[in-house]
Amino acid sequence: MKLGEGVEAAIHCAATLASVDGNSTMPGAALAECFGLSPSYLLKHLNQLTAARILESVPGPAGGYRLARPAERITLLDIVLAVEGREPAFRCGEIRRNGPVKIDASAYVKPCGINAAMLKAERAYRAALAEVKLSDIVADYAAEGDPRSIAASCAFVERHQRPQKFASTKQI
Repeated sequence: MKLGEGVEAAIHCAATLASVDGNSTMPGAALAECFGLSPSYLLKHLNQLTAARILESVPGPAGGYRLARPAERITLLDIVLAVEGREPAFRCGEIRRNGPVKIDASAYVKPCGINAAMLKAERAYRAALAEVKLSDIVADYAAEGDPRSIAASCAFVERHQRPQKFASTKQI
């Protein structure tokens, strides 16, 4: 199974936003810079995360993005579904019915075994992603990451986060 590159970008951006102070925001352009991505490419994924209520977009000159809920309440599955959509990765086209010899539909009352196996794998994959919280990813990085990488990440966030003057509108 291959996920789109946007999934990696979305997870990294959400993890970065988990480390901004309070209700501060970070501009999308800074997130794009942080990961060497095109701002227009990343904007699509930030919008998907906002539509899924994983991120909150704050307008204005001091605006940007921040988590819409605590990192403990965001799973990797939430992010993957926001970017990739809710449809299963495998979609059975029932090609077993497309051969040169047409058989009546009544010959296919039993579900396709290939489709059943692929959907079982999809359920297992989604269950595994649902167990991993964004806060777990951030904590593991803080505990096990190279100190140089952690220091660089913290300095980047510190330089680019934008404090907000008004109370947070995050839903908890």
